[in-house]
Amino acid sequence: MQPPRKILHVDMDAFYASVEQRDDPALRGRPVVVAWRGARSVVCAASYEARQFGVRSAMPAVRAERLCPQAIFVPPDFARYKAVSRQVREIFARHTDLVEPLSLDEAYLDVTITKTHLPSATATAEAIRTAIREETQLTASAGVAPNKFLAKIASDFRKPDGLFVIRPHQVEAFLAPLAVGRLPGVGKVMEAKLEALGIKTVSDLRQLPQSELEQRFGRWGRRLHELSLGVDDHPVQPNQLTLQVSSEDTFESDLTLDQLEPHIRRLADKTWAAHQREAQKGRVARTIVLKLKTADFHTLTRSLTLATRPSCASELADLACALRARVERPADSRYRLVGVGLSGFVDADNYAVQRDLFDDE
Repeated sequence: MQPPRKILHVDMDAFYASVEQRDDPALRGRPVVVAWRGARSVVCAASYEARQFGVRSAMPAVRAERLCPQAIFVPPDFARYKAVSRQVREIFARHTDLVEPLSLDEAYLDVTITKTHLPSATATAEAIRTAIREETQLTASAGVAPNKFLAKIASDFRKPDGLFVIRPHQVEAFLAPLAVGRLPGVGKVMEAKLEALGIKTVSDLRQLPQSELEQRFGRWGRRLHELSLGVDDHPVQPNQLTLQVSSEDTFESDLTLDQLEPHIRRLADKTWAAHQREAQKGRVARTIVLKLKTADFHTLTRSLTLATRPSCASELADLACALRARVERPADSRYRLVGVGLSGFVDADNYAVQRDLFDDE
């Protein structure tokens, strides 16, 4: 029998806002909101001082301003955030090669076996947090647990600048009082469905037989039962392959389809640059994706997969613009967002073989 995995979830504290406060002493101790001002902007991050007023990430910037009129708005600088993220990942790599980044500011690490041979996963987490503090002047919170979803929940328990450990024998007792909404994949809709069955906590969920959960929710019912018991066998997956590259933009004023072309072409240039970085790794994409969000917040996507991939940014832009013809909405419909993406990545060698097969026909 294999020993339990030792998994860390490391999460930088209020990352973008903390970088801004680190680099500008005048912002320290003050409510900082990382966002562009304007009716269409959303909050990228909020300092803990701003969070005390209810400001949260992904909130409309205008609402954040109403909640915290004294907030200092700082436009995001992703180049700086990415540079710090690389520093943090270098620290992770000193301890293990099994690192699965989730975003710039968080990652899973499998430290069952480490390069540093520290005596425990807890000691490894402490060493990582200390190195982050000393080398970046920022803080990180960490969760230690036998699997990924528990480690992620644990990292939130002592925020900011905290560490929380769930040992294997503590799993079921730890989960029992938690709201079912804390389980991964249980969103507001599923939470409401479970509450209608009298299920509010993980302990309540355990009382329902697995067979009944499967009858009501299919395979997801079985997964719910496993989660309620703390079972999660998903391994940490380093170097996950990119599934899609994309760029998108939200407009100050809603636009019609006919007005979108210059924006589509600008975004196609960005997407093509990202695709070329993947191409250097030996991977190419064949599916063009056009994403639109209507004025009333409905999201539409149109895609096209070709036998041969686009050869340049302008060809990608032409194809993305042509996809507008497949949007079956009134001509005067307006859109608040447009995005251009490339997906369907394949190994470049396999792609070349497929092209030869097509060419021979």
